[in-house]
Amino acid sequence: MTTYDVPAFTADEVVTAEPTRSARLKWVVVVDAGVPAGEMVNAVACTAAATGAAVDHLLAHGGPDADGAHHPGLPWAGCSVLTASAHELAAVRAKAVGSPGVLVVDMPRAAQTHRVYDEYLAELAGTAGEDLACRAVSIVGPRNRVAALTKRLGLLGGS
Repeated sequence: MTTYDVPAFTADEVVTAEPTRSARLKWVVVVDAGVPAGEMVNAVACTAAATGAAVDHLLAHGGPDADGAHHPGLPWAGCSVLTASAHELAAVRAKAVGSPGVLVVDMPRAAQTHRVYDEYLAELAGTAGEDLACRAVSIVGPRNRVAALTKRLGLLGGS
């Protein structure tokens, strides 16, 4: 089993009054542009949920609206959703996995085809990394390292 040095923010780094570009860590989700929209959105949501749980202080405090209803905190450091071909996504994932200090949360195709989680894990255990057919990969790490991994990719829906 592999253990990860999960990047994290410290409590004093959470500065919600500054632009997201001032954050030490950068977060992107790269999605396979060839996947149907419903599966794409599911993959982004699932990898984002796992990332939010893994990275300390990624979510900021919430606040009330004008009617007094409370809204839970969102990622204060931002998150860009980028697209790539299946081949590009696999290459970005492979490079990110090999990059120290970078968290990689992926959504293999198998995660979307099984309705029983243990069956997904069983298939995952028998699948090599290069054969995962990931639908999305969430990456968090030092800003310059993550930017270098994803610099040629465009925003989802961008031109």
